[in-house]
Amino acid sequence: MSAIAAGAMAASACQEPGARSATTPAQRTPSTPAATSPAASPPPDVALVQKMSVAEKVGQLFMPTIPGSTPSAGAALVKRYHLGGVIYFPVNLRTPRQTAELSNGLQKAAMKNGGVPLAISTDEEQGPVSRLPYITRFPANKELASTKHPDDDVRVAAQVTGEELRAVGINQDNAPDADVNINPHNPVIGVRSFGADPQKVAHLVGVAIDAYRATGVAVVAKHFPGHGDTATDSHTGLPVINHTKAQWERIDAPPFKAAIAHHADVIMTAHIVVPGLDKSRLPATMSKTVLTGLLRDKLGFHGVIITDSLQMTGATTKFGPEEAGVRAVVAGADMLLMPRNLDRAYNAVLTAVQSGRISRARLDDAVTRIIRMKNERGMFRSPYVAAAKASHVIGSKEHREAARKVAADVRSSG
Repeated sequence: MSAIAAGAMAASACQEPGARSATTPAQRTPSTPAATSPAASPPPDVALVQKMSVAEKVGQLFMPTIPGSTPSAGAALVKRYHLGGVIYFPVNLRTPRQTAELSNGLQKAAMKNGGVPLAISTDEEQGPVSRLPYITRFPANKELASTKHPDDDVRVAAQVTGEELRAVGINQDNAPDADVNINPHNPVIGVRSFGADPQKVAHLVGVAIDAYRATGVAVVAKHFPGHGDTATDSHTGLPVINHTKAQWERIDAPPFKAAIAHHADVIMTAHIVVPGLDKSRLPATMSKTVLTGLLRDKLGFHGVIITDSLQMTGATTKFGPEEAGVRAVVAGADMLLMPRNLDRAYNAVLTAVQSGRISRARLDDAVTRIIRMKNERGMFRSPYVAAAKASHVIGSKEHREAARKVAADVRSSG
């Protein structure tokens, strides 16, 4: 694909899974006077994107589910669509070693197919949203926030979770939840949130992000612009949140501002309508006013924006699943999570790029952010994990002891 990608393949393909590469193919460099001169070369991440075909760039936008617990079927999808990432669910996860081998197999397919590693994600929030059947267990965020030592307990839970995810090759966690749950009848957030106090939620979101990032896992704060005040589940309907802009600033915004301040790698969108933020009443995932105008321009988020699952009813109530994906990219989303039909969704975005509906500049902007995030999180430098060692990290003596201490804190707090 390019000298950069070739370097990535040479550094990675010649090593056994589990070995670490000594080079970082897309390393960002500080700005210098020479970098601004007309003759200067573009930054390596930009140079890599410039060398990619349109089909390869479009593939980087997608993070679908994969079938089974062995690499073959998933690897075929990675190669066919040049995928930017995949998301794991329990059907993919049996044992630590099996998961690590699955991750290595998928990464091998990606590295041989252009040299861009995968973002391998899962929804491991702990509490009620936990995907890994063998992970060391911690209570839900609301319980962690209610102990006498919430900072310590949130930090420990995120640290152990991040370490165990990385051990099995999961390099992106779709956590923490940054919603302020002020509606006690909320059917979808509830105890996933750190609570109803915007400032406390914001503080603990920052604590969690710092701890996750220290383990090397990319962090995903969700669900922007805030899913905490709804009585409708966006999995089954399209919620409307009637916060004014002033209410949004006071209630929903603080945790996302904290997430940005603590360098969240990714922010996930919500399939919700907030008329106070966008009078068009478009779902936030498809709203340029919300994603580009608010999240990018006003709040200054420069990381990757990913949609919530495009299989959810909230994403497809106003538009079909393929149209929803195209509109999300036009609005400012960089990655499309879990399209209902990968082939149709991919071709819809490809067609939109070829027709000019999605501009080449918008596509390059999205892919550059994705490549940059992968580089900064070490995915180019170390795409593989040591599968034989995974079971020694998962449920280690130290991790079990940490979980027991946190659980004791929760019990003592009533």
